[in-house]
Amino acid sequence: MARNTTGKTTRNTARKTVRQRLDAARKGKAVRLKSDKAQAKADAEAGHGELPQWTNAEIEEAFRRFAAANPTPRSELQSINPFTLLVAVVLSAQATDAGVNKATPALFALADTPQKMVALGEDRLREMIKTIGLFRTKAKNVIALSEKLIAEHGGQVPAAREALEALPGVGRKTANVVLNIAFGHETIAVDTHIFRVGNRTGLAPGKTPLEVETKLEQAVPAPYRRHAHHWLILHGRYTCVARRPLCDRCLISDLCRWPEKTV
Repeated sequence: MARNTTGKTTRNTARKTVRQRLDAARKGKAVRLKSDKAQAKADAEAGHGELPQWTNAEIEEAFRRFAAANPTPRSELQSINPFTLLVAVVLSAQATDAGVNKATPALFALADTPQKMVALGEDRLREMIKTIGLFRTKAKNVIALSEKLIAEHGGQVPAAREALEALPGVGRKTANVVLNIAFGHETIAVDTHIFRVGNRTGLAPGKTPLEVETKLEQAVPAPYRRHAHHWLILHGRYTCVARRPLCDRCLISDLCRWPEKTV
């Protein structure tokens, strides 16, 4: 009787392909980009979570490189304690970290606790953050969350997701940032940068931020979970940018499965 070797052959081919990709990755081969139109099409497909996810070995290799290049990544939002971090993250919604950082030093010099923020008042707060998008709504939320911290948490920022998400202006992403930076939790806040990196590269394809977050939490190796959030944000902000990704200087370009670049 003839032996069915199809399944075995497929598995061997898959393993060989992974080994080849990792070998090529360690050699650091360069890439070249295709046209803007072709990139846009590929990004549209990637944005729907259509790329295959990486193997565990590839994910391990990617984060090994991130850690080697930047062992202790830090948030670019300026803060001096958990409360000012919370405020800064709330202010950064639909705004840039750089823009927030221009407004917060003067603000935090006057109000670095919930009690001081409430005493500052919404009108004065609004004036101090007027260079930030949606400043009126954000001022209202910051005063409201400060009042709630005083009334329900003794003026302290809680280290629990449910309590954070119950604060005005705080959603899952903001809670994840605060838990990660202020309290050392292994959370991943999926913003536009991480969503793009996860889908474009195939690292963690998903149709929603929560789906990408869930896949990353399951896939990122334990030694790298603490800083995974920062590595991916920085990678998306400065290398895997939206319009013209800088694949020629990307640490993981040879692992990336984006169809509009070649290795």
